[in-house]
Amino acid sequence: MEPTFQIGSLVLYKNNQLIAFNKPAGIPVQEDKTGDKALINLGEIYAQSKLHLIHRLDRPATGIALFAKTPGALASLNEQFRNREVEKVYLAVVGEKPEPEEGHLRHYLLKNGRLNRTATVEEEKPGARMAELSYRYLRSIERYHLLEVRLLSGRHHQIRAQLAAIGLPIKGDVKYGFRRSNPDRSIHLHAWKLRFRHPVSNEWEEIVAPVPADDPVWKAFEIA
Repeated sequence: MEPTFQIGSLVLYKNNQLIAFNKPAGIPVQEDKTGDKALINLGEIYAQSKLHLIHRLDRPATGIALFAKTPGALASLNEQFRNREVEKVYLAVVGEKPEPEEGHLRHYLLKNGRLNRTATVEEEKPGARMAELSYRYLRSIERYHLLEVRLLSGRHHQIRAQLAAIGLPIKGDVKYGFRRSNPDRSIHLHAWKLRFRHPVSNEWEEIVAPVPADDPVWKAFEIA
């Protein structure tokens, strides 16, 4: 599948150490079994530099994908992620309004690589890993509700699995229980904000990714 965008139009942030793109739905961040062009490959052509993957973003989701240009930058960001110093804020559209409107979720998650799916399980299950996030209800439109989600750990399909576990599957995410898919097979999960320390200056940096401008549901929420 050939991309239908210009990679340069997706750049959110760049310097000698790092580059971030606003990933569209449907493109993988890194190579997968489909053989489709991956964002990291397109980014390397644009940046004229080898890029190193720092964190992952699910193929049907949108938003910030950050890459390191140097091994030193990669090591710095990896350490910040390990120490939970990086602030990761997502937006998610769900079909039910959450009760309570704010919450902190802790689940044990178990990845099934064959099915590319993650399940919530009991603590003692072999291979289960703790996952934590907090969510906050922001507002509603006619049929859908907008949540702000802050990730406190980084597990496979974490937001999708944890919200589904409390009865709030993300719009379009039939894999985790939403009633119907989106026409383009996207899901309404967007990596919105990322805050971290620059690997050289140690100054705080914040990246904000606009939501997809051509999506009527995102547009209806009038996100600043």
